[in-house]
Amino acid sequence: MDAGGTDRSHDDRGESGGIRTALTGLTTRGRSFLAAGIAAAVCAYVLGQSDLLRVGLLLGVLPLVCATVLYRTRYRVAGSRRLSPERVPAGSEARVHLRVDNVSRMPTGLLMLQDRVPYVLGPRPRFVLDRVEPGGRREVSYRVRSDLRGRYPLGPLQLRLTDPFGLCELTRSFSTHDTLTVIPRVEALPPVRLSGEAKGYGEGRQRSLALAGDDDVIPRGYRHGDDLRRVHWRSTARYGELMVRREEQPQRARCTVLLDTRGLAYEGAGPDSPFEWAVSGAASVLVHMLERGFSVRLLTDTGNSVPGEGADGFAGASQGTADAAGLMMDTLAVIDHSDGTSLSPAYDLLRGGNEGLLVAFFGDLDEEQATVAARMRQRSGGAVAFVLDSGAWAREPADVPGPLDRSEERLRMLREAGWTAVGVPYGATLEERWRLADRERTAVAAGTGGEGTR
Repeated sequence: MDAGGTDRSHDDRGESGGIRTALTGLTTRGRSFLAAGIAAAVCAYVLGQSDLLRVGLLLGVLPLVCATVLYRTRYRVAGSRRLSPERVPAGSEARVHLRVDNVSRMPTGLLMLQDRVPYVLGPRPRFVLDRVEPGGRREVSYRVRSDLRGRYPLGPLQLRLTDPFGLCELTRSFSTHDTLTVIPRVEALPPVRLSGEAKGYGEGRQRSLALAGDDDVIPRGYRHGDDLRRVHWRSTARYGELMVRREEQPQRARCTVLLDTRGLAYEGAGPDSPFEWAVSGAASVLVHMLERGFSVRLLTDTGNSVPGEGADGFAGASQGTADAAGLMMDTLAVIDHSDGTSLSPAYDLLRGGNEGLLVAFFGDLDEEQATVAARMRQRSGGAVAFVLDSGAWAREPADVPGPLDRSEERLRMLREAGWTAVGVPYGATLEERWRLADRERTAVAAGTGGEGTR
Protein backbone atom coordinates (compact mmCIF):
# COMPACT_ATOMS: atom_id res chain seq x y z
CA MET A 1 0.00 0.00 0.00
CA ASP A 2 1.35 3.40 -0.94
CA ALA A 3 0.02 6.62 0.54
CA GLY A 4 1.90 8.64 -2.05
CA GLY A 5 -0.38 7.31 -4.79
CA THR A 6 -3.39 8.54 -2.84
CA ASP A 7 -1.84 12.02 -2.65
CA ARG A 8 -1.36 12.19 -6.41
CA SER A 9 -4.95 11.20 -7.05
CA HIS A 10 -6.04 14.34 -5.18
CA ASP A 11 -3.86 16.52 -7.38
CA ASP A 12 -5.72 15.34 -10.49
CA ARG A 13 -8.90 17.05 -9.30
CA GLY A 14 -7.56 20.48 -10.06
CA GLU A 15 -6.39 23.42 -8.00
CA SER A 16 -9.86 24.35 -6.71
CA GLY A 17 -10.46 20.78 -5.53
CA GLY A 18 -7.05 20.75 -3.81
CA ILE A 19 -7.79 24.01 -1.99
CA ARG A 20 -11.14 22.71 -0.77
CA THR A 21 -9.51 19.47 0.43
CA ALA A 22 -6.81 21.38 2.28
CA LEU A 23 -9.30 23.74 3.95
CA THR A 24 -11.46 20.88 5.16
CA GLY A 25 -8.43 19.61 7.07
CA LEU A 26 -8.19 22.71 9.27
CA THR A 27 -8.43 21.83 12.94
CA THR A 28 -10.37 23.85 15.52
CA ARG A 29 -7.18 25.74 16.29
CA GLY A 30 -6.59 26.45 12.61
CA ARG A 31 -10.15 27.71 12.09
CA SER A 32 -9.80 29.91 15.18
CA PHE A 33 -6.59 31.41 13.83
CA LEU A 34 -8.24 32.08 10.48
CA ALA A 35 -11.31 33.67 12.08
CA ALA A 36 -9.17 35.79 14.39
CA GLY A 37 -7.04 36.94 11.46
CA ILE A 38 -10.09 37.99 9.42
CA ALA A 39 -11.60 39.80 12.40
CA ALA A 40 -8.32 41.61 13.10
CA ALA A 41 -7.99 42.64 9.45
CA VAL A 42 -11.55 44.04 9.38
CA CYS A 43 -10.97 45.97 12.62
CA ALA A 44 -7.65 47.33 11.30
CA TYR A 45 -9.39 48.56 8.14
CA VAL A 46 -12.18 50.23 10.11
CA LEU A 47 -9.89 51.77 12.72
CA GLY A 48 -7.04 52.54 10.34
CA GLN A 49 -4.48 50.62 12.41
CA SER A 50 -1.73 49.24 10.17
CA ASP A 51 -0.04 47.31 12.99
CA LEU A 52 -3.28 45.46 13.73
CA LEU A 53 -3.58 44.67 10.02
CA ARG A 54 -0.15 42.99 10.08
CA VAL A 55 -1.22 40.86 13.04
CA GLY A 56 -4.46 39.93 11.29
CA LEU A 57 -2.61 38.92 8.12
CA LEU A 58 -0.22 36.77 10.13
CA LEU A 59 -3.05 35.01 11.95
CA GLY A 60 -5.04 34.47 8.75
CA VAL A 61 -2.22 33.38 6.46
CA LEU A 62 -0.50 30.97 8.88
CA PRO A 63 -3.20 28.24 8.81
CA LEU A 64 -3.53 28.61 5.02
CA VAL A 65 0.21 28.15 4.56
CA CYS A 66 0.21 25.12 6.90
CA ALA A 67 -2.70 23.56 5.00
CA THR A 68 -1.01 24.12 1.62
CA VAL A 69 2.35 22.74 2.73
CA LEU A 70 0.74 19.71 4.39
CA TYR A 71 -1.43 19.00 1.36
CA ARG A 72 1.56 19.05 -0.98
CA THR A 73 3.71 16.88 1.29
CA ARG A 74 4.93 13.80 -0.54
CA TYR A 75 5.47 11.04 1.98
CA ARG A 76 5.75 7.62 0.37
CA VAL A 77 4.67 5.24 3.06
CA ALA A 78 3.84 1.53 2.73
CA GLY A 79 1.56 -0.13 5.25
CA SER A 80 0.68 -3.77 5.93
CA ARG A 81 -1.54 -5.70 8.31
CA ARG A 82 -1.19 -9.24 9.67
CA LEU A 83 -3.75 -11.17 11.72
CA SER A 84 -2.75 -13.72 14.32
CA PRO A 85 -4.74 -15.92 13.98
CA GLU A 86 -7.07 -15.30 11.01
CA ARG A 87 -9.73 -17.56 12.56
CA VAL A 88 -10.54 -17.13 16.22
CA PRO A 89 -13.28 -18.72 18.35
CA ALA A 90 -15.99 -16.45 19.70
CA GLY A 91 -14.95 -14.92 22.99
CA SER A 92 -11.23 -15.23 22.25
CA GLU A 93 -8.80 -12.52 21.26
CA ALA A 94 -6.87 -12.05 18.03
CA ARG A 95 -3.92 -9.73 17.60
CA VAL A 96 -3.57 -7.40 14.64
CA HIS A 97 -0.03 -6.37 13.70
CA LEU A 98 0.45 -3.15 11.73
CA ARG A 99 3.65 -2.19 9.97
CA VAL A 100 4.51 1.15 8.36
CA ASP A 101 7.57 1.52 6.09
CA ASN A 102 8.97 4.83 4.87
CA VAL A 103 10.00 4.03 1.28
CA SER A 104 10.95 7.61 0.36
CA ARG A 105 14.28 9.41 0.70
CA MET A 106 13.02 11.99 3.15
CA PRO A 107 11.96 11.54 6.77
CA THR A 108 8.33 11.82 7.75
CA GLY A 109 6.88 14.13 10.30
CA LEU A 110 4.61 13.15 13.16
CA LEU A 111 2.08 10.56 11.97
CA MET A 112 -1.14 9.31 13.50
CA LEU A 113 -2.00 5.76 12.42
CA GLN A 114 -5.52 4.41 12.82
CA ASP A 115 -7.31 1.30 11.61
CA ARG A 116 -11.02 0.96 10.91
CA VAL A 117 -12.68 -1.93 12.75
CA PRO A 118 -16.36 -2.83 13.30
CA TYR A 119 -17.73 -1.63 16.62
CA VAL A 120 -18.34 -5.22 17.82
CA LEU A 121 -14.57 -5.78 17.84
CA GLY A 122 -13.84 -2.85 20.11
CA PRO A 123 -12.83 0.81 19.83
CA ARG A 124 -10.96 2.13 16.82
CA PRO A 125 -7.20 1.77 17.49
CA ARG A 126 -5.04 4.88 17.12
CA PHE A 127 -1.26 5.19 17.37
CA VAL A 128 1.06 8.20 17.25
CA LEU A 129 4.26 7.50 15.33
CA ASP A 130 7.34 9.66 15.78
CA ARG A 131 9.49 10.78 12.87
CA VAL A 132 10.28 7.81 10.60
CA GLU A 133 13.72 7.97 9.01
CA PRO A 134 14.21 7.16 5.29
CA GLY A 135 13.95 3.40 4.82
CA GLY A 136 12.81 2.99 8.41
CA ARG A 137 9.79 1.13 9.75
CA ARG A 138 7.47 1.19 12.72
CA GLU A 139 5.45 -1.75 14.04
CA VAL A 140 2.47 -1.59 16.39
CA SER A 141 -0.26 -4.04 17.33
CA TYR A 142 -3.67 -4.13 18.95
CA ARG A 143 -6.15 -6.78 20.08
CA VAL A 144 -9.70 -7.43 18.92
CA ARG A 145 -12.35 -9.63 20.49
CA SER A 146 -15.94 -10.55 19.66
CA ASP A 147 -18.51 -12.70 21.44
CA LEU A 148 -20.49 -12.92 18.20
CA ARG A 149 -19.34 -15.18 15.39
CA GLY A 150 -19.12 -13.75 11.88
CA ARG A 151 -16.76 -12.32 9.29
CA TYR A 152 -15.53 -8.83 10.11
CA PRO A 153 -13.63 -6.51 7.71
CA LEU A 154 -10.55 -4.72 9.01
CA GLY A 155 -9.39 -1.60 7.23
CA PRO A 156 -8.61 0.45 5.39
CA LEU A 157 -5.57 1.65 7.29
CA GLN A 158 -5.40 5.43 7.58
CA LEU A 159 -2.59 7.89 8.17
CA ARG A 160 -3.37 11.30 9.64
CA LEU A 161 -0.79 13.99 8.83
CA THR A 162 -0.52 17.13 10.93
CA ASP A 163 1.63 20.24 10.83
CA PRO A 164 3.93 21.26 13.73
CA PHE A 165 1.46 23.93 14.92
CA GLY A 166 -1.56 21.63 14.92
CA LEU A 167 -3.48 23.95 12.58
CA CYS A 168 -4.27 21.37 9.86
CA GLU A 169 -4.80 17.64 9.79
CA LEU A 170 -5.25 15.50 6.64
CA THR A 171 -6.07 11.83 6.28
CA ARG A 172 -4.52 9.46 3.75
CA SER A 173 -6.18 6.05 3.33
CA PHE A 174 -4.70 2.81 2.06
CA SER A 175 -6.82 0.60 -0.15
CA THR A 176 -6.53 -2.97 1.15
CA HIS A 177 -8.74 -4.77 3.63
CA ASP A 178 -8.40 -7.94 5.67
CA THR A 179 -11.08 -10.18 7.13
CA LEU A 180 -11.20 -11.63 10.62
CA THR A 181 -13.34 -14.78 10.88
CA VAL A 182 -14.88 -15.40 14.29
CA ILE A 183 -15.89 -19.07 14.38
CA PRO A 184 -18.19 -20.79 16.91
CA ARG A 185 -16.73 -21.99 20.18
CA VAL A 186 -15.49 -25.56 19.96
CA GLU A 187 -15.77 -27.78 23.02
CA ALA A 188 -13.50 -30.79 23.44
CA LEU A 189 -15.52 -34.02 23.54
CA PRO A 190 -14.61 -37.35 25.14
CA PRO A 191 -14.06 -40.30 22.77
CA VAL A 192 -17.25 -42.22 23.54
CA ARG A 193 -18.47 -45.02 21.26
CA LEU A 194 -21.88 -44.01 19.97
CA SER A 195 -24.38 -46.19 18.18
CA GLY A 196 -23.54 -46.77 14.54
CA GLU A 197 -19.84 -46.09 14.95
CA ALA A 198 -18.89 -49.76 14.98
CA LYS A 199 -20.39 -50.22 11.54
CA GLY A 200 -18.04 -47.59 10.22
CA TYR A 201 -14.96 -49.43 11.44
CA GLY A 202 -16.01 -53.00 10.69
CA GLU A 203 -17.21 -54.79 7.60
CA GLY A 204 -20.70 -53.24 7.60
CA ARG A 205 -22.25 -51.44 4.67
CA GLN A 206 -21.69 -47.98 6.18
CA ARG A 207 -18.01 -47.85 5.21
CA SER A 208 -16.66 -45.70 2.41
CA LEU A 209 -13.39 -45.93 0.55
CA ALA A 210 -10.77 -43.38 1.49
CA LEU A 211 -9.71 -42.54 -2.07
CA ALA A 212 -6.14 -43.12 -1.01
CA GLY A 213 -4.91 -44.44 -4.36
CA ASP A 214 -5.71 -45.54 -7.88
CA ASP A 215 -5.86 -49.26 -7.15
CA ASP A 216 -8.71 -51.15 -8.81
CA VAL A 217 -10.94 -53.66 -7.08
CA ILE A 218 -9.43 -56.49 -9.22
CA PRO A 219 -5.84 -57.26 -10.27
CA ARG A 220 -4.76 -54.86 -12.99
CA GLY A 221 -2.01 -54.57 -15.54
CA TYR A 222 1.49 -53.68 -14.47
CA ARG A 223 2.36 -49.99 -14.67
CA HIS A 224 5.79 -48.42 -14.69
CA GLY A 225 6.87 -47.83 -11.12
CA ASP A 226 4.72 -50.55 -9.53
CA ASP A 227 6.41 -52.61 -6.85
CA LEU A 228 7.34 -56.01 -8.26
CA ARG A 229 6.39 -57.57 -4.92
CA ARG A 230 2.76 -56.79 -5.83
CA VAL A 231 2.83 -58.94 -8.97
CA HIS A 232 -0.08 -61.43 -8.93
CA TRP A 233 1.49 -64.48 -10.58
CA ARG A 234 -1.72 -66.47 -10.97
CA SER A 235 -3.39 -63.64 -12.91
CA THR A 236 -0.17 -63.05 -14.84
CA ALA A 237 -0.20 -66.67 -16.03
CA ARG A 238 -3.88 -66.45 -16.88
CA TYR A 239 -3.75 -63.23 -18.92
CA GLY A 240 -0.27 -63.61 -20.34
CA GLU A 241 0.96 -60.25 -19.03
CA LEU A 242 2.20 -58.87 -15.75
CA MET A 243 -0.69 -58.24 -13.37
CA VAL A 244 -0.40 -56.58 -9.95
CA ARG A 245 -2.71 -57.01 -7.00
CA ARG A 246 -4.36 -54.10 -5.31
CA GLU A 247 -3.31 -53.12 -1.83
CA GLU A 248 -5.83 -53.15 0.98
CA GLN A 249 -7.58 -49.82 0.92
CA PRO A 250 -8.14 -48.00 4.18
CA GLN A 251 -11.75 -47.55 5.23
CA ARG A 252 -13.30 -44.48 6.80
CA ALA A 253 -16.51 -44.18 8.74
CA ARG A 254 -19.03 -41.53 7.81
CA CYS A 255 -20.75 -38.99 9.99
CA THR A 256 -23.43 -36.47 9.03
CA VAL A 257 -24.04 -33.51 11.33
CA LEU A 258 -27.52 -32.05 10.88
CA LEU A 259 -28.10 -28.49 12.11
CA ASP A 260 -31.65 -27.21 12.39
CA THR A 261 -31.53 -23.50 11.43
CA ARG A 262 -35.27 -22.78 11.17
CA GLY A 263 -35.95 -19.35 12.62
CA LEU A 264 -39.26 -20.42 14.16
CA ALA A 265 -37.51 -23.23 16.07
CA TYR A 266 -35.49 -20.90 18.29
CA GLU A 267 -36.22 -17.98 20.60
CA GLY A 268 -33.85 -15.28 21.71
CA ALA A 269 -30.59 -14.00 20.30
CA GLY A 270 -27.05 -13.35 21.43
CA PRO A 271 -24.14 -15.51 22.57
CA ASP A 272 -26.24 -17.38 25.16
CA SER A 273 -29.20 -18.14 22.89
CA PRO A 274 -30.22 -21.74 22.10
CA PHE A 275 -29.36 -21.26 18.42
CA GLU A 276 -25.79 -20.29 19.25
CA TRP A 277 -25.58 -23.36 21.52
CA ALA A 278 -26.67 -25.53 18.59
CA VAL A 279 -24.16 -23.94 16.19
CA SER A 280 -21.35 -24.36 18.72
CA GLY A 281 -22.42 -27.95 19.33
CA ALA A 282 -22.40 -28.74 15.61
CA ALA A 283 -18.92 -27.23 15.27
CA SER A 284 -17.62 -29.26 18.21
CA VAL A 285 -18.98 -32.53 16.82
CA LEU A 286 -17.59 -31.81 13.34
CA VAL A 287 -14.10 -31.19 14.68
CA HIS A 288 -14.29 -34.18 17.04
CA MET A 289 -15.37 -36.61 14.32
CA LEU A 290 -12.77 -35.33 11.84
CA GLU A 291 -10.06 -35.81 14.43
CA ARG A 292 -11.23 -39.40 14.91
CA GLY A 293 -10.82 -40.15 11.22
CA PHE A 294 -14.42 -39.87 10.04
CA SER A 295 -15.51 -38.55 6.68
CA VAL A 296 -17.82 -35.75 7.75
CA ARG A 297 -20.36 -33.45 6.16
CA LEU A 298 -22.53 -30.65 7.51
CA LEU A 299 -26.20 -30.66 6.56
CA THR A 300 -28.86 -28.04 7.33
CA ASP A 301 -32.64 -28.24 7.42
CA THR A 302 -32.76 -26.61 3.97
CA GLY A 303 -30.95 -29.59 2.45
CA ASN A 304 -27.69 -27.72 1.87
CA SER A 305 -24.62 -29.88 2.33
CA VAL A 306 -21.33 -28.23 3.30
CA PRO A 307 -18.70 -28.69 2.06
CA GLY A 308 -19.36 -30.34 -1.28
CA GLU A 309 -15.91 -31.05 -2.70
CA GLY A 310 -16.59 -34.77 -3.02
CA ALA A 311 -19.27 -36.32 -5.15
CA ASP A 312 -21.06 -37.51 -2.02
CA GLY A 313 -20.60 -34.25 -0.11
CA PHE A 314 -18.37 -35.75 2.59
CA ALA A 315 -15.09 -34.12 3.56
CA GLY A 316 -12.06 -35.51 5.32
CA ALA A 317 -11.34 -38.53 3.13
CA SER A 318 -9.87 -36.76 0.12
CA GLN A 319 -8.43 -33.69 1.80
CA GLY A 320 -6.60 -32.69 4.95
CA THR A 321 -8.52 -32.70 8.19
CA ALA A 322 -7.47 -29.12 8.95
CA ASP A 323 -8.67 -27.89 5.54
CA ALA A 324 -12.00 -29.69 5.90
CA ALA A 325 -12.51 -28.29 9.40
CA GLY A 326 -11.60 -24.79 8.20
CA LEU A 327 -14.16 -24.88 5.39
CA MET A 328 -16.95 -25.96 7.70
CA MET A 329 -15.93 -23.51 10.42
CA ASP A 330 -16.08 -20.68 7.87
CA THR A 331 -19.59 -21.78 6.96
CA LEU A 332 -20.72 -21.97 10.58
CA ALA A 333 -19.18 -18.56 11.28
CA VAL A 334 -21.81 -16.87 9.10
CA ILE A 335 -24.70 -19.34 9.23
CA ASP A 336 -28.02 -17.76 10.22
CA HIS A 337 -31.67 -18.66 10.65
CA SER A 338 -33.40 -20.02 7.58
CA ASP A 339 -36.90 -19.10 6.45
CA GLY A 340 -37.90 -22.76 6.20
CA THR A 341 -40.63 -24.31 8.31
CA SER A 342 -39.97 -28.01 7.66
CA LEU A 343 -37.21 -30.59 8.00
CA SER A 344 -38.40 -32.38 4.86
CA PRO A 345 -35.59 -31.06 2.57
CA ALA A 346 -33.00 -32.60 4.90
CA TYR A 347 -34.99 -35.83 5.10
CA ASP A 348 -35.17 -36.04 1.31
CA LEU A 349 -31.39 -35.76 1.13
CA LEU A 350 -30.95 -38.47 3.76
CA ARG A 351 -33.30 -40.90 2.04
CA GLY A 352 -30.47 -42.31 -0.03
CA GLY A 353 -29.02 -43.94 3.08
CA ASN A 354 -25.32 -44.75 3.55
CA GLU A 355 -25.00 -41.76 5.88
CA GLY A 356 -23.15 -43.53 8.69
CA LEU A 357 -23.58 -41.89 12.09
CA LEU A 358 -26.14 -39.06 12.16
CA VAL A 359 -25.77 -36.37 14.86
CA ALA A 360 -28.58 -33.81 14.84
CA PHE A 361 -29.17 -30.53 16.69
CA PHE A 362 -32.87 -29.70 16.69
CA GLY A 363 -34.71 -26.63 17.92
CA ASP A 364 -38.36 -26.70 18.91
CA LEU A 365 -40.20 -29.57 17.20
CA ASP A 366 -43.93 -29.71 16.69
CA GLU A 367 -45.60 -33.08 16.19
CA GLU A 368 -45.27 -32.98 12.40
CA GLN A 369 -41.56 -32.13 12.40
CA ALA A 370 -40.87 -34.65 15.15
CA THR A 371 -42.40 -37.30 12.90
CA VAL A 372 -40.15 -36.23 10.00
CA ALA A 373 -37.11 -36.31 12.29
CA ALA A 374 -38.08 -39.77 13.55
CA ARG A 375 -38.07 -41.14 10.00
CA MET A 376 -34.51 -39.92 9.45
CA ARG A 377 -33.28 -42.61 11.83
CA GLN A 378 -34.23 -45.33 9.36
CA ARG A 379 -31.67 -44.06 6.86
CA SER A 380 -28.57 -44.01 9.09
CA GLY A 381 -26.38 -46.48 10.89
CA GLY A 382 -26.88 -44.69 14.19
CA ALA A 383 -28.54 -41.45 15.26
CA VAL A 384 -28.01 -39.05 18.15
CA ALA A 385 -30.28 -36.03 18.65
CA PHE A 386 -29.81 -33.00 20.89
CA VAL A 387 -33.17 -31.25 21.24
CA LEU A 388 -33.29 -27.66 22.52
CA ASP A 389 -36.53 -26.35 23.97
CA SER A 390 -36.16 -22.61 23.44
CA GLY A 391 -39.13 -21.77 25.64
CA ALA A 392 -37.63 -23.61 28.61
CA TRP A 393 -34.38 -21.65 28.18
CA ALA A 394 -36.23 -18.39 28.83
CA ARG A 395 -38.31 -19.56 31.81
CA GLU A 396 -38.07 -21.48 35.03
CA PRO A 397 -38.99 -25.14 34.46
CA ALA A 398 -41.52 -25.12 37.30
CA ASP A 399 -43.46 -22.31 35.64
CA VAL A 400 -44.10 -24.07 32.33
CA PRO A 401 -45.18 -27.67 32.85
CA GLY A 402 -47.02 -27.68 29.51
CA PRO A 403 -44.00 -26.92 27.25
CA LEU A 404 -41.81 -29.29 29.25
CA ASP A 405 -44.35 -32.09 28.80
CA ARG A 406 -44.39 -31.37 25.08
CA SER A 407 -40.59 -31.52 24.95
CA GLU A 408 -40.58 -34.88 26.72
CA GLU A 409 -43.17 -36.15 24.27
CA ARG A 410 -40.92 -35.18 21.34
CA LEU A 411 -37.98 -36.95 22.94
CA ARG A 412 -40.09 -40.06 23.44
CA MET A 413 -41.11 -40.08 19.77
CA LEU A 414 -37.48 -39.90 18.68
CA ARG A 415 -36.39 -42.65 21.07
CA GLU A 416 -39.15 -44.95 19.90
CA ALA A 417 -37.87 -44.44 16.33
CA GLY A 418 -34.38 -45.55 17.38
CA TRP A 419 -32.73 -42.20 18.11
CA THR A 420 -30.50 -41.65 21.11
CA ALA A 421 -32.27 -38.42 22.06
CA VAL A 422 -31.38 -36.10 24.93
CA GLY A 423 -32.82 -32.74 25.89
CA VAL A 424 -30.62 -29.67 26.34
CA PRO A 425 -31.63 -27.45 29.30
CA TYR A 426 -30.26 -23.96 29.81
CA GLY A 427 -26.70 -23.99 31.12
CA ALA A 428 -25.90 -27.53 29.98
CA THR A 429 -22.55 -28.19 28.33
CA LEU A 430 -22.14 -30.29 25.23
CA GLU A 431 -19.64 -32.56 26.97
CA GLU A 432 -22.25 -33.35 29.63
CA ARG A 433 -24.95 -34.06 27.03
CA TRP A 434 -22.46 -36.09 24.94
CA ARG A 435 -21.68 -38.36 27.88
CA LEU A 436 -25.37 -38.66 28.69
CA ALA A 437 -26.08 -39.76 25.11
CA ASP A 438 -23.44 -42.47 25.47
CA ARG A 439 -24.92 -43.68 28.77
CA GLU A 440 -28.41 -43.84 27.29
CA ARG A 441 -27.16 -45.74 24.26
CA THR A 442 -25.35 -48.20 26.51
CA ALA A 443 -28.43 -48.64 28.68
CA VAL A 444 -30.62 -49.33 25.64
CA ALA A 445 -28.09 -51.81 24.28
CA ALA A 446 -28.06 -53.60 27.65
CA GLY A 447 -31.87 -53.78 27.64
CA THR A 448 -32.44 -51.50 30.63
CA GLY A 449 -34.62 -49.03 28.74
CA GLY A 450 -32.05 -46.22 28.65
CA GLU A 451 -33.57 -44.27 31.55
CA GLY A 452 -31.29 -41.44 32.43
CA THR A 453 -31.33 -37.96 33.80
CA ARG A 454 -32.47 -35.48 31.18
